[in-house]
Amino acid sequence: MSTFVLVPGFWLGAWAWDAVAEPLRAAGHTVHAVTLPGLAERAGEATPETGTETHIADLTDLLVREDLRDVVLVAHSGGTIAVSGAADRVPERIRRVVYLDSGPLADGTVLADLWEPAYRATLEATMVNGRWLPLPSWEVLASDGADVTGIDEAGLARFRERATDQPAGTLYQPVRLTGGGAKLPKALVSCTIPLAQVREMIAAGHPYFAALGGPEWELREVPTGHWPMFSRPAETAAALAELAELA
Repeated sequence: MSTFVLVPGFWLGAWAWDAVAEPLRAAGHTVHAVTLPGLAERAGEATPETGTETHIADLTDLLVREDLRDVVLVAHSGGTIAVSGAADRVPERIRRVVYLDSGPLADGTVLADLWEPAYRATLEATMVNGRWLPLPSWEVLASDGADVTGIDEAGLARFRERATDQPAGTLYQPVRLTGGGAKLPKALVSCTIPLAQVREMIAAGHPYFAALGGPEWELREVPTGHWPMFSRPAETAAALAELAELA
């Protein structure tokens, strides 16, 4: 049996993993679903300084405080900030890093700099006091490839009702890495981009995908929208369990 630590993307808390955690726990795995500072039930912990380092330090502290070892560390979307950082800080505790419709970050990455200018401008126009990024419309998210395919109306309503404004520091503060987690086994579970297309981009040397061709990588897919924990939770849990067995 494996120990999973599940880190959600922007606007979400541990609640987002409920339907994935349930089948994993039923199969005998240990699951820690994470809420990062400033989000969901931890919204009250946010300060103007809440940012990338806050989230990296918090996840790292969880791994150490709970003495978690041989961990399958899962990042969905923007959760890669905390996961990439924690894997860099305590690689000895990690069995495999899994990127769920996400990817690893390089040292010095500023997440907002990865966005297309028009998308970035649209998001920044909605920011509250320059400190908080509300959940955008589904149409705006889809314009950046983050579509909600597979989520029914009730699921979308629940998503929007429970979403928390994202602390702006996670968008603009650079991620600082030492290379400590570079050799860890890794996996991509692709959702919005077909795996065949991912392989083509790896072969073509696409800057965002070329590194995924290394021997430390396993590639899987759960064809759906950008939030597979809502649209295809059972298949997402099965993909994570399979990757854990390979590590």
